[in-house]
Amino acid sequence: MRSAGLELPVRTAVPALRRALAEEGVAVLSAPPGTGKTTLVPLALAGLVDGLPGPPRRVLVAEPRRLAVRAAARRMAWLLGQQVGEAVGLTVRGERRAGPATVVEVVTTGVLLQRLQRDQELTGVDVVVLDECHERHLDADTALAFLLDVRGALRPDLRIVCASATSDTAAWAELLGGAPVVEAHGVSYPVETVWAPPPRGVKPPQGTRVDPLLLEHVAGTVRRALAERSGDVLCFLPGVGEIARVAGQLGPLGVEVLQLHGQAPAAVQDAALAVGTGRRVILATSVAESSLTVPGVRVVVDSGLAREPRTDHARGLSGLVTVRASLAAARQRAGRAGREAPGVVYRCWAEAEDALAPRFPTPEIAQAELTSFALQAACWGDPTAAGLALPDRPPAGAMLAARQVLAGLGAVDADGRATARGQRIVRSGLHPRLARALLDGAELVGARRAAEVVALLSEEPPRAFGDDLAEVWRQVRSGASADPYARRWKDEVRRLGRLVEGERSSVTERQVPGLVAALAYPERIARARAADGPYLMASGTAAELGAGSRLAGEEWLAVASADRPAGAHSARVRLGAALDEETARLAGAALLSAREEVEWSSRQGELTARRVSALGAVELETAPLAKPDPELVRAALLDGLAREGVGALLRWTPEAVGLRARLAFLRRELGEPWPEVDDAALAGGGWLEPELSRARRRADLERIDLASALQRLLPWASGQAGRLEELAPERITVPSGSRIRVDYAGDRPVLAVKLQELFGWQAAPKLADGRVPLTVHLLSPAGRPAAVTGDLATFWREGYRAVRADLRGRYPRHPWPEDPSTAEPTKRTNPRKG
Repeated sequence: MRSAGLELPVRTAVPALRRALAEEGVAVLSAPPGTGKTTLVPLALAGLVDGLPGPPRRVLVAEPRRLAVRAAARRMAWLLGQQVGEAVGLTVRGERRAGPATVVEVVTTGVLLQRLQRDQELTGVDVVVLDECHERHLDADTALAFLLDVRGALRPDLRIVCASATSDTAAWAELLGGAPVVEAHGVSYPVETVWAPPPRGVKPPQGTRVDPLLLEHVAGTVRRALAERSGDVLCFLPGVGEIARVAGQLGPLGVEVLQLHGQAPAAVQDAALAVGTGRRVILATSVAESSLTVPGVRVVVDSGLAREPRTDHARGLSGLVTVRASLAAARQRAGRAGREAPGVVYRCWAEAEDALAPRFPTPEIAQAELTSFALQAACWGDPTAAGLALPDRPPAGAMLAARQVLAGLGAVDADGRATARGQRIVRSGLHPRLARALLDGAELVGARRAAEVVALLSEEPPRAFGDDLAEVWRQVRSGASADPYARRWKDEVRRLGRLVEGERSSVTERQVPGLVAALAYPERIARARAADGPYLMASGTAAELGAGSRLAGEEWLAVASADRPAGAHSARVRLGAALDEETARLAGAALLSAREEVEWSSRQGELTARRVSALGAVELETAPLAKPDPELVRAALLDGLAREGVGALLRWTPEAVGLRARLAFLRRELGEPWPEVDDAALAGGGWLEPELSRARRRADLERIDLASALQRLLPWASGQAGRLEELAPERITVPSGSRIRVDYAGDRPVLAVKLQELFGWQAAPKLADGRVPLTVHLLSPAGRPAAVTGDLATFWREGYRAVRADLRGRYPRHPWPEDPSTAEPTKRTNPRKG
């Protein structure tokens, strides 16, 4: 045993942790990176550390990443002077190194979930340590919920430790039922902060794209840090692509440059995690924030970016996006520079931008695609996940979408409970979509070929391989590529091949990648809208190929991976395969439909009726429909009314216009029971029955008698319909005997009448039960406006004289009495004088 390596800060917290587990069975361990929580604590709990006596126990350590699993297992084995597979073992998907003597086993949280599904009691395990729980990975949250179920119902003796690299532990303690919190305080050296924003403005990230100007600036900041400071430089970047680009921009530095991420070769990972022989620059993803300890680091360069999962349920797209790193992540990153000595962090943004940054990373459950989680919950016996002790509840919309996918895969029944097929899928360790492609694909193309293509889909190939899945398959299968990805692919093919059986079928080699990808993502089967694209996916989402794509010109595609850049109208195909229509129909059989379609065409101003066979939103064949379903016709006409407006599609006679205005007036002034008659209310169409249901085209709508139709809206049931003429008369008899039409089109009803016809009239009637006075427009003998009043008596006294003086000379044959209030009203002119 290497005792020097065991003198770590967390050692002093081990006795308190043991007491907490002995008394409560659960505990939260808060220990900063580099204190030994990942390595010393499991060994101590297993009784393997000299000077920390304790009963021998079997300890299972769950890490969120395969890279962290291998690093932790190697480090613990080294501390014991052993090899991995002896007292310390590891298990990741496709690889297990453990034996009868293994008492500490390090696994991914995904492997832990699979074990819990197979053996809920975790037979033989005494303690489970969930490491890096503060990162809020979905598998870790789910595993903790399952473990609490097991402890509460089956294994009260099972001990659980939630280990966090942060001090934000109150929520975890509460989730564990008031568990004690044990803190370990590492040696913390001061870290100077240097704000190093780009000299020019950079564009915010879009999807996974990062502005090249920012990456140039990060590379320049690394060179600056090397010149200004001593020690190794650890640079945080959001993803593998950005790491490669920055590495290419650094140029010759005279120091070793290492790229640390989950896809890096094991030798590179080992070199990054070991003490260097010279000065180094380590370009890393967020895996180096807390999961791994990189020795020798005195300088951190932080790009300020991270990757988080996002799901667009409306378009059926999910994937990683680049976001601003949280303040908590920035603190973790900066702390790596002060683990062994005073250090410095160069932050590639302005200090003021911190005010807009999130405090903590968003929990994965809040934004990820939840199909795998929903199946895990269903197989656990809790389809809605309502009974699981989760730190955050899953969004209802995402769970609904997940259950719909699972039902389509045959993984759950109508009640959401896991079927036998669902149990088989969850045991595969694959996303349910990929498991479906493996199981069904093996029967269609043979087990070997299905396993090979699914292995490509389970870990997306590097961008350098291109966007043609068939070409990627050819490269990795031929052994032409020595890329580490190809080696991992071969390991996964062997694992998947053991899960299925099937002989090679008659499906041609060229169609295999497309068929298997389409089985996994049938809603992403796409057809070109024109010879040069773009495409329409079965989900209804438009998609476009990138410039120079090898898939250009293909009519049918199976889209294996796509994203939608911010602000873009179409998805961008990142990986796909060519299909023919026959194969598309085979893979998307569940989406095939034949329907009668009757729609209102705004461009033609008429109904269109056709018979359509389709694969989701992708039309396969169409033919004119001679006798469409009357209900479809009615719905299409109503759609036309709503879109074009009742004023455009119906023929409004003056009588109908007038009645509508009267009804609108009464609704406005008296309310119920008088009906709403605005466009929105009339677009519902009920008042047009039965003529609407008999209509077959626009011309039939135009023939409807709208005045009669509006009569159906009158409040007959209340008896108020009979008062229409009383409350809002169509015409009013004036003193001359004329019946003048009232105009209800404006805010107030208007009576426009020649002045001479109103002589002797002291007041116009009030409408709507005497609530609304008429506005009288007094016209000249030629019918032109002469005056407007709502008070005739006052007009006769005060306004008439001016009107008389103005008009008497122009219209001498018409009477202009001195006192109009007592004069006889008339429609006639004065007789000519002989």
